[in-house]
Amino acid sequence: MRIEAASPTIRRKEMDAVLTAMVEEKIGPGERNRLLIQTAKEHIKFDYALALRSPAVALYLALKALNIQNGQGSKSAVVISALSPRYYLQVLEDLQLTPLFCDVTYDYPCISREGIDIVLAKKPPELEIIAIVLHHTLGFVPDVLPITELGIPVIEDVSLSYKSPFVCHGMFCILGMEERDMLTSGGGALLFAMNRKDGMLLRNYNSIADEYCMPDINAALAVIQFKEIQKNLERRKDIANVYHQSSLRTRHKRFILRSEEDVNYYSFSLVLEAGLKDVIAYAKKKDIILENAFERTIAGMGPCENCPVSNSLALRTVLFPMYPRLSSKDVDSVSRLIMTLP
Repeated sequence: MRIEAASPTIRRKEMDAVLTAMVEEKIGPGERNRLLIQTAKEHIKFDYALALRSPAVALYLALKALNIQNGQGSKSAVVISALSPRYYLQVLEDLQLTPLFCDVTYDYPCISREGIDIVLAKKPPELEIIAIVLHHTLGFVPDVLPITELGIPVIEDVSLSYKSPFVCHGMFCILGMEERDMLTSGGGALLFAMNRKDGMLLRNYNSIADEYCMPDINAALAVIQFKEIQKNLERRKDIANVYHQSSLRTRHKRFILRSEEDVNYYSFSLVLEAGLKDVIAYAKKKDIILENAFERTIAGMGPCENCPVSNSLALRTVLFPMYPRLSSKDVDSVSRLIMTLP
């Protein structure tokens, strides 16, 4: 049986919750949307949150909440990683904001204070940087505190890195809940602020139209995902430990962790010495589907200016199946594959 590259962790509890919402004919935004926010608050301890239809809506409103607009005679810009999701570009375009791409290093896939300093030094004088969006790429956690010391508002995208206890140093956090995110509602996102001062800005949207809010049918699934997250995280960690041991016997490289706090076991990836094509084809012969880890990122769309490392990683980083529903037999098969990669 073929082992897919990715799979949402949907079990009987999630199915029953969604079915109950359908039977009750309460599938639009309503009580379950509010229950999701209440449940999430028990796990995250934020001040205020919105349950929205997509991460794109969440990012759009986060930037709007900062009162970001292009002033007459000036241009506003936002610093983002070249390895951020593609939809960032559409949101920035809709808001008439200029993206400034920040590169990463070969050791770690998240942008850093050092990388942002380079962007600031090269920035055209007519641009005003009004926000930094930190994407927790592949589940790795950026070193946020030195970045906040710049005094520029920070939005953290923790869609791939959620775990408990939860820590956020940014002004706002986006927890996407799409099919491939750490938690899934089948589509949607939470946008939240950890303290009351920042939460007041989000409260301006407390009467936002239902068309922007997460439907109850999705929220029902997400509530169960929060309740099951610890079990799922433990399973991810167990799988990652097996893969790590196998990776010690291959010539391909892993990203370097500073500590256990740097990673949430969302994914397992290797940076290949050569391109992806041969490795993906080799795995497919063994009924294991591998993916380009950065195919859905900005750099994955094509080379980003002044981001040579991100451009290189987008061509050489492979993603292995790593999700809680994998059986022990599947994990062993992927582990053997890692050890024998060409």
